[in-house]
This record gives sequence, structure tokens and C-alpha cells, in this order.
Amino acid sequence: MKNWLLVQQLIRLERGSIEWKARNGLNILRISLGLVFIWFGVLKFFHGISPAEEIAGRTILKLTFGTVKPTVSLPVLAVWECTIGLGLLFRRWLTLTLGLLYLQMAGTFLPLWFFPHETFSALFIPTLLGQYIIKNIVLLSGAIVLGATVRGGRLTASADTIWPLNLKLLNLRKQAPKSV
Repeated sequence: MKNWLLVQQLIRLERGSIEWKARNGLNILRISLGLVFIWFGVLKFFHGISPAEEIAGRTILKLTFGTVKPTVSLPVLAVWECTIGLGLLFRRWLTLTLGLLYLQMAGTFLPLWFFPHETFSALFIPTLLGQYIIKNIVLLSGAIVLGATVRGGRLTASADTIWPLNLKLLNLRKQAPKSV
């Protein structure tokens, strides 16, 4: 009987935790992404501070066939990233903000293609720079989740979810099983 009460309490705690995450997770994700974009964007305003400055400048130079020099592209990229961050933080024009984010993310993966000798030390073994780029998959995934909510999509915690050990949460209201 004592163990059954403990299991019920643990299930209630887990359920409360899931419901809290469902209520707050999207805002936490949006604010976190916004802060990351502002932080990395601001770094690009100051020459020599951003670890991505050099590769970003060369990528844009290559992408524009040598027409847009890093002295122009890096401040534009800094404004772009800060704009994304502010749009996410203040929840303004999210469709446009996420569109800018998706375009920026597409650009961040180009060095893997343009400069594989700098981003990989061997096949499927990224250098530190390659790891810095590949982690953007997580940022992109977060943006996709946020994009699913722009027009009213929601994250919910269903009370009918089956908990491990096949105990339905609704069945917890019933009496604890009798001992044999």
C-alpha cells in the first residue's frame, strides 16, 4: 500500500512537471533562441571578437562571387541576427522573423560545403569549427517548433497519456490494489 501511494505521488509530480513544461516550454524556447541570436549578432559588430566572423565573411564572399566584402557583410549579418533575436524576444512579426532565421540558418551550413577541409578533420569527424556549425541543427529545430505555433498551434500535455508500466493516469483515482 505504501509503495502504491509513492507511485501515485511520483506520477502526479511527473504530470505536474509535464504540464508546466507544456505551459512554459515554448516561451522558454523562444526567449532562449532570441538571446542566442542577439548575443552572437552583437559579437559580429566588433571586429575580431566573434569566433564565426572569419568563416562567415569568407562564406558570404564566396556566395556572392566576391562582390560583397566582409567589411560590408558582417555588419549586415550582425543586424540580421539581432533583428531575429529581437523579433523572437518581443514576439513580433514571428512569421517574418522565422523566415529570416531559416535563411540565416541555411547560410550557416554553407561552410560545411564550401570549406570542408576546415570543418572536417576526416569523413564525418567535424573540427571545432564544424561542431560550432553543426550545433545549429538544434537552433533550427527549435525554430521549426516555434513555427508550428505561429498561427495558433499549441503544445499540450494530455491527461490520457499512458505512463510507463501501462498505468493510465485516470486509473489512479481508483483504489489501490489489494494485497494477496
